[in-house]
Amino acid sequence: MFKFQVNGEARAVGGISPETPLLWVLRDHLQLKGVKFGCGGGFCGACTVHLDGQPARACQLPLAAVAGRHITTIEGLSPDGSHPLQRAWVELDVPQCGYCQSGQLMSAAALLAQNPRPTDADIDAAMSGNICRCGTYGRIRRAIRRAAQVSPDAKAGQGD
Repeated sequence: MFKFQVNGEARAVGGISPETPLLWVLRDHLQLKGVKFGCGGGFCGACTVHLDGQPARACQLPLAAVAGRHITTIEGLSPDGSHPLQRAWVELDVPQCGYCQSGQLMSAAALLAQNPRPTDADIDAAMSGNICRCGTYGRIRRAIRRAAQVSPDAKAGQGD
């Protein structure tokens, strides 16, 4: 039996191989379909979740590695879509096909949690592991900047 927190809720799964990637545990056993399967090698970022607050590729994390830890998926970012990034994504029409967007949002959320006022270079570095086949990188960067402007953390840092 593996126990961990998902989106603030204690969860336990059993009868699953310890080597099973977290991606499949989340999607198939916990019915959290927001995390996407992209490349399966940790290169595209579609499966990005937060593991103890840090972005991590769920396709590369074996179940055994998450026991006792805290996982946040796109469903836990903000169930009602009120997170500043989610609002900015909608306002700026960021998604095209949308497949990569949960991973993009999770990487962006980790960036803003660590750096509420990122530069374009900071954004590019933090987002470099997330691939968008539709090429919406400019809109993604603008949405991150917009979210940083309206985020309470970013406002608290203004005037430094």
